[in-house]
Amino acid sequence: MTRPLWIAIGLASLTTGAAGAVLPLLPSTPFLLLAAYAFARSSPRLHAWLLEHPAFGPVIDDWRRHRAIARRTKIAALAVIAATLALSALLGVSAWILAIQAVVLSGSAIFIVTRPDRPRAAPADE
Repeated sequence: MTRPLWIAIGLASLTTGAAGAVLPLLPSTPFLLLAAYAFARSSPRLHAWLLEHPAFGPVIDDWRRHRAIARRTKIAALAVIAATLALSALLGVSAWILAIQAVVLSGSAIFIVTRPDRPRAAPADE
């Protein structure tokens, strides 16, 4: 009974994390980490697939090893945050909703900026 539950949690988390990669207010990393945790308890095949995935694997690995966010990911996230706030302003969203968005997005931006960058890989021996 617990294995199907962990698989369901993993799949739901993976779906939410994938959506978070393109939706500005939905974080992807926490959901990808939860998916990895759930798959580790239920399906070695899905766990290995997620860790080896070209888009999701490096994010999980950076967080697990270094509690870090890659600089490229930070830049992309901050650009989406800024674009979201700018688009809301251009669309004429009411001032109080814009203020709430600014507070939430600022908190997200502060969290992102204060995480360390991924350590640089050591140069290969020649």
